[in-house]
Amino acid sequence: MRDLGIGIDEGLLVDAVTATPSAFPLPGEVALFLDVDGTLLHIAETPAAVVVDRAIVELVAHAHRITGGATALITGRRIADVDHLFAPLVLPVAGQHGLERRDAALALHRHAGTALALAAARARLETFAAGHPGVLIEDKGLTVAAHYRLAPAAGLALESLAVRLAAESGAALTVQHGKMVFELRPVGKDKGTAIAEFLEDVPFRGRTPVFLGDDLTDEHGFSVVNRRGGLSVKVGAGPTEAMTRLPDVDAVRAWLERLTAR
Repeated sequence: MRDLGIGIDEGLLVDAVTATPSAFPLPGEVALFLDVDGTLLHIAETPAAVVVDRAIVELVAHAHRITGGATALITGRRIADVDHLFAPLVLPVAGQHGLERRDAALALHRHAGTALALAAARARLETFAAGHPGVLIEDKGLTVAAHYRLAPAAGLALESLAVRLAAESGAALTVQHGKMVFELRPVGKDKGTAIAEFLEDVPFRGRTPVFLGDDLTDEHGFSVVNRRGGLSVKVGAGPTEAMTRLPDVDAVRAWLERLTAR
């Protein structure tokens, strides 16, 4: 894997978009998958505090147009939250790590989930949060996330609780680690399964998959894209299965601008 800098050591990824078009599929041949927080948007202290500027909305809309609709957002957020952030766009989206998915025809697919196990876990997490100011519990409906960005000292105890809750669920739930968050979600779906499902649908089918993501939650997607002969791109630092790397959100936006300019 190479570390890439826009305009510095441009390497495989940037050269493929700019200097050597034959080395990288044209936009009409790509199935483009984009994580949201930490990839398209700068991470904020709370999920509600993210800033979505008009430029990124227009850039994603343009990517969707030039790929013939084969651009999808792959996120831990709910689809309803994504629609609110990127309004007026209505895009193909995999939300809650693939537990809900809106395809290119705007049909909605939802994993059945395990309501009782999630409700029990949420109650225990909320009790924990009540005793640890700064811990934020986010109920997404199909998953429950415990954020500790505002209470980093609570991280180890929160992780221990999340792991225990998953074990007590009788294998119904698993812990998804992320940046300053532990999320309890039903087993069987992740960002990788979501990308694989998109690749079975028109207009994604038969195209070269490209996935950009920044977090541990994106590693499932990188694995699927690598097996399909696509391009996986890690945004930021940290160990990864991704084939290559971009340094930050600003570099992702520059890369998208170059791709869409083709």
